[in-house]
Amino acid sequence: YIRTTEPRHHRAVQTFLERVRANGHIYQGTYEGLYCVSCEGYYNEADLVDGIQCPIHGRPVEHLAEDNYFFRLSAFTQPLLDWYEANPNAVQPDGKRNEALGLIRGGLRDISVSRSAVEWGIPVPWAEGHVFYVWYDALINYVTAIGYHDDRERFDTWWPAVHHLLAKDILRFHCVYW
Repeated sequence: YIRTTEPRHHRAVQTFLERVRANGHIYQGTYEGLYCVSCEGYYNEADLVDGIQCPIHGRPVEHLAEDNYFFRLSAFTQPLLDWYEANPNAVQPDGKRNEALGLIRGGLRDISVSRSAVEWGIPVPWAEGHVFYVWYDALINYVTAIGYHDDRERFDTWWPAVHHLLAKDILRFHCVYW
Protein backbone atom coordinates (compact mmCIF):
# COMPACT_ATOMS: atom_id res chain seq x y z
CA TYR A 1 0.00 0.00 0.00
CA ILE A 2 1.25 3.47 -0.82
CA ARG A 3 -0.09 6.98 -0.63
CA THR A 4 0.60 9.31 -3.53
CA THR A 5 1.38 12.02 -0.97
CA GLU A 6 4.47 10.14 0.26
CA PRO A 7 7.84 11.81 -0.44
CA ARG A 8 9.16 8.63 -2.13
CA HIS A 9 6.29 8.81 -4.60
CA HIS A 10 6.96 12.48 -5.34
CA ARG A 11 10.62 11.65 -6.03
CA ALA A 12 9.66 8.69 -8.24
CA VAL A 13 7.20 10.75 -10.30
CA GLN A 14 9.70 13.56 -10.78
CA THR A 15 12.48 11.12 -11.73
CA PHE A 16 10.25 9.16 -14.09
CA LEU A 17 8.99 12.21 -15.93
CA GLU A 18 12.43 13.80 -16.09
CA ARG A 19 13.54 10.64 -17.95
CA VAL A 20 10.54 10.83 -20.29
CA ARG A 21 11.35 14.49 -20.96
CA ALA A 22 15.06 13.75 -21.52
CA ASN A 23 14.00 11.20 -24.15
CA GLY A 24 12.17 13.95 -26.06
CA HIS A 25 8.63 12.81 -25.31
CA ILE A 26 7.50 15.86 -23.30
CA TYR A 27 6.75 19.29 -24.77
CA GLN A 28 4.95 22.46 -23.69
CA GLY A 29 1.64 23.58 -25.19
CA THR A 30 -1.86 24.80 -24.42
CA TYR A 31 -4.61 22.33 -23.67
CA GLU A 32 -8.11 23.35 -24.49
CA GLY A 33 -11.08 21.08 -24.17
CA LEU A 34 -14.11 19.79 -22.33
CA TYR A 35 -13.16 18.78 -18.81
CA CYS A 36 -14.95 16.83 -16.07
CA VAL A 37 -13.74 17.96 -12.65
CA SER A 38 -14.93 14.73 -10.98
CA CYS A 39 -13.08 12.50 -13.47
CA GLU A 40 -10.05 14.77 -13.65
CA GLY A 41 -10.28 14.06 -17.36
CA TYR A 42 -10.94 15.65 -20.72
CA TYR A 43 -13.60 14.40 -23.12
CA ASN A 44 -14.40 14.69 -26.80
CA GLU A 45 -17.84 16.16 -27.41
CA ALA A 46 -18.92 12.91 -29.10
CA ASP A 47 -18.19 10.99 -25.88
CA LEU A 48 -20.47 13.19 -23.76
CA VAL A 49 -24.16 12.68 -23.04
CA ASP A 50 -26.07 15.21 -25.13
CA GLY A 51 -22.71 16.78 -25.93
CA ILE A 52 -22.48 18.45 -22.51
CA GLN A 53 -22.55 15.89 -19.68
CA CYS A 54 -19.90 13.55 -18.38
CA PRO A 55 -20.93 9.97 -19.29
CA ILE A 56 -19.80 8.73 -15.86
CA HIS A 57 -20.97 11.47 -13.49
CA GLY A 58 -23.89 12.91 -15.45
CA ARG A 59 -22.70 16.42 -14.66
CA PRO A 60 -21.99 19.16 -17.17
CA VAL A 61 -18.35 19.42 -18.22
CA GLU A 62 -16.59 22.76 -18.41
CA HIS A 63 -14.49 24.31 -21.13
CA LEU A 64 -10.92 24.62 -19.88
CA ALA A 65 -7.78 26.11 -21.43
CA GLU A 66 -4.41 26.07 -19.68
CA ASP A 67 -0.68 25.99 -20.26
CA ASN A 68 0.46 22.38 -19.85
CA TYR A 69 3.19 19.91 -20.65
CA PHE A 70 2.26 17.02 -22.93
CA PHE A 71 3.43 13.46 -23.45
CA ARG A 72 3.91 12.61 -27.14
CA LEU A 73 1.55 9.59 -27.02
CA SER A 74 0.86 9.91 -30.76
CA ALA A 75 4.39 8.64 -31.45
CA PHE A 76 3.52 5.31 -29.83
CA THR A 77 0.61 4.15 -32.00
CA GLN A 78 2.58 1.54 -33.92
CA PRO A 79 4.73 0.43 -30.98
CA LEU A 80 1.55 -0.16 -28.95
CA LEU A 81 -0.10 -2.09 -31.79
CA ASP A 82 3.06 -4.18 -32.17
CA TRP A 83 3.17 -4.81 -28.40
CA TYR A 84 -0.47 -5.95 -28.30
CA GLU A 85 0.15 -8.26 -31.25
CA ALA A 86 3.17 -9.79 -29.48
CA ASN A 87 1.23 -10.05 -26.17
CA PRO A 88 -2.30 -11.13 -27.17
CA ASN A 89 -3.28 -12.16 -23.64
CA ALA A 90 -2.11 -8.95 -21.96
CA VAL A 91 -5.66 -7.61 -21.62
CA GLN A 92 -8.55 -9.90 -20.82
CA PRO A 93 -11.34 -10.52 -21.58
CA ASP A 94 -10.99 -10.24 -25.35
CA GLY A 95 -13.70 -7.57 -25.50
CA LYS A 96 -11.62 -5.25 -23.34
CA ARG A 97 -8.49 -6.02 -25.38
CA ASN A 98 -10.44 -5.14 -28.53
CA GLU A 99 -11.63 -1.93 -26.89
CA ALA A 100 -8.04 -0.95 -26.09
CA LEU A 101 -6.96 -1.78 -29.65
CA GLY A 102 -9.87 0.27 -30.99
CA LEU A 103 -8.72 3.28 -28.97
CA ILE A 104 -5.19 2.90 -30.34
CA ARG A 105 -6.29 2.31 -33.95
CA GLY A 106 -8.63 5.30 -33.67
CA GLY A 107 -5.59 7.54 -33.45
CA LEU A 108 -3.68 8.50 -30.34
CA ARG A 109 -3.47 12.13 -29.39
CA ASP A 110 -0.78 13.57 -27.17
CA ILE A 111 -1.90 13.79 -23.54
CA SER A 112 -1.41 16.39 -20.87
CA VAL A 113 0.93 15.38 -18.06
CA SER A 114 0.80 18.66 -16.11
CA ARG A 115 -1.64 21.21 -14.81
CA SER A 116 -1.08 24.90 -14.23
CA ALA A 117 -4.60 25.81 -13.10
CA VAL A 118 -4.41 23.88 -9.80
CA GLU A 119 -1.96 24.12 -6.91
CA TRP A 120 -2.28 20.67 -5.33
CA GLY A 121 -0.13 17.91 -6.71
CA ILE A 122 3.47 16.98 -7.32
CA PRO A 123 5.51 19.94 -8.60
CA VAL A 124 7.03 19.71 -12.07
CA PRO A 125 10.75 20.25 -11.38
CA TRP A 126 11.50 22.10 -14.61
CA ALA A 127 8.41 24.38 -14.61
CA GLU A 128 7.42 26.52 -11.65
CA GLY A 129 3.65 26.75 -11.23
CA HIS A 130 3.00 23.35 -12.84
CA VAL A 131 2.03 20.13 -11.07
CA PHE A 132 1.78 16.69 -12.59
CA TYR A 133 -1.65 15.69 -13.85
CA VAL A 134 -3.33 13.39 -11.35
CA TRP A 135 -3.77 10.42 -13.73
CA TYR A 136 -0.16 10.42 -14.82
CA ASP A 137 0.95 10.69 -11.20
CA ALA A 138 -1.41 7.88 -10.13
CA LEU A 139 -0.21 5.49 -12.84
CA ILE A 140 3.40 5.96 -11.76
CA ASN A 141 2.28 4.85 -8.29
CA TYR A 142 2.50 1.24 -9.52
CA VAL A 143 6.25 1.48 -10.02
CA THR A 144 6.76 3.59 -6.89
CA ALA A 145 5.21 0.81 -4.80
CA ILE A 146 7.73 -1.74 -6.09
CA GLY A 147 10.79 0.42 -5.55
CA TYR A 148 11.26 2.55 -8.67
CA HIS A 149 13.79 5.27 -7.88
CA ASP A 150 14.80 4.11 -4.39
CA ASP A 151 15.06 0.29 -4.28
CA ARG A 152 16.48 -1.15 -7.50
CA GLU A 153 16.66 -4.72 -6.17
CA ARG A 154 12.97 -4.72 -5.21
CA PHE A 155 12.02 -3.08 -8.50
CA ASP A 156 13.94 -5.68 -10.52
CA THR A 157 12.23 -8.46 -8.56
CA TRP A 158 8.72 -7.28 -9.46
CA TRP A 159 9.07 -5.54 -12.83
CA PRO A 160 7.72 -6.22 -15.44
CA ALA A 161 5.39 -8.85 -13.91
CA VAL A 162 2.42 -6.55 -13.37
CA HIS A 163 -1.24 -7.52 -13.27
CA HIS A 164 -4.06 -5.02 -12.96
CA LEU A 165 -7.67 -5.65 -12.08
CA LEU A 166 -9.55 -2.56 -13.09
CA ALA A 167 -12.92 -1.00 -13.63
CA LYS A 168 -14.16 -0.60 -17.19
CA ASP A 169 -14.28 3.19 -16.93
CA ILE A 170 -10.50 3.46 -16.62
CA LEU A 171 -9.46 1.13 -19.43
CA ARG A 172 -8.01 3.99 -21.52
CA PHE A 173 -5.71 5.04 -18.69
CA HIS A 174 -4.44 1.56 -17.86
CA CYS A 175 -4.42 -0.17 -21.25
CA VAL A 176 -3.30 2.69 -23.48
CA TYR A 177 -1.60 5.39 -21.39
CA TRP A 178 0.08 3.07 -18.88
